[in-house]
Amino acid sequence: MQESSNACRMNAHPMKLVIAVIHNRDKGRVVDALLESQFKFTQVASTGGFLREGNTTLLIGVEDSQLESLLRLLESNCRTREQYVNPMPPDAAPIGSFLPTPIAVEVGGAVVFVLPVERFERF
Repeated sequence: MQESSNACRMNAHPMKLVIAVIHNRDKGRVVDALLESQFKFTQVASTGGFLREGNTTLLIGVEDSQLESLLRLLESNCRTREQYVNPMPPDAAPIGSFLPTPIAVEVGGAVVFVLPVERFERF
């Protein structure tokens, strides 16, 4: 069987798949930095976490030699910040009850998973 000339087998260069979940407020800064550093990535809109706010999940394939550089880039562009939220949504409180005092929670930053890539091909 003849291999396609368009296939780019990367088995000779160990790779990682980095899955980074970032807050939407950090997305523009992170995407700009990734493009400037010539990292290729796919972004997927996602929602989750304690506040169920918008996130972006980035799928980034990198060679092992680029991993630390990518992690530093994510760390320097994803900032945690304090946000005040009501511990109970207004519609969950009984009628006539008091509204609880908002509490401070930390949001933002990045959650990053690094997985080994067994095989990578580009067609």
